[in-house]
Amino acid sequence: MDITLITTWIHPILAVIWVFPLIGIVTYFSLQVRQRRLETTTGKKSKIPPAVGVEHVKLGRWMAGSVVILCLVGLAHPTITKGFITQHLMTENPFLGIFIILIFIFTILSLAFLYRAKTKLWRGIFATLTSMGLIIIGSQEWIFRRSSEWYLSHYYYGLTSTILMVVSLAIVQEIYKDRSHKWRKAHIALNIFAVLLFIGQGITGIRDVATIAFFAAK
Repeated sequence: MDITLITTWIHPILAVIWVFPLIGIVTYFSLQVRQRRLETTTGKKSKIPPAVGVEHVKLGRWMAGSVVILCLVGLAHPTITKGFITQHLMTENPFLGIFIILIFIFTILSLAFLYRAKTKLWRGIFATLTSMGLIIIGSQEWIFRRSSEWYLSHYYYGLTSTILMVVSLAIVQEIYKDRSHKWRKAHIALNIFAVLLFIGQGITGIRDVATIAFFAAK
């Protein structure tokens, strides 16, 4: 079997065995957190333990980083197979080749620094840099985007949901500082939208993998 076809499955395999189960767990914990908050607000004694909030935050941070890494893996495959191998990027356009490699490194480092950033300013800077890195890598000509069908595009669903995860990671500390609950409401709205995009990714991902396998078999 062609090694290119085999490596095509790395991204969906990681999504199925790691990221999507993690999304389900984090979503469950988010519902538990909300249920406990509603019960305690009305004066009821909730059976849901207080630790559920801590677990939700911890797993949510894991999930956000996992989604970004999964996105990078998905972008890396066509970058390597079509850009560096098929188009001989390092010989035909070495400046672009080196630039793309540096952007991958730059994006991963920005994500790492985002996890460590303490102030709102630096979290905003590293969240922006991480998102910019993803957009730059994804805008290259060898990335399959279905731009004419952007509303059904696995790429656009994936990029949007990944950036939403980066934003959620950046604002998580603000949620617990804000007494007006504006950040919490924004967090809930963004992540409801992200879950819908994740569902769309599951559907469009199956379609695209089946398409790739079909044409590879011909």
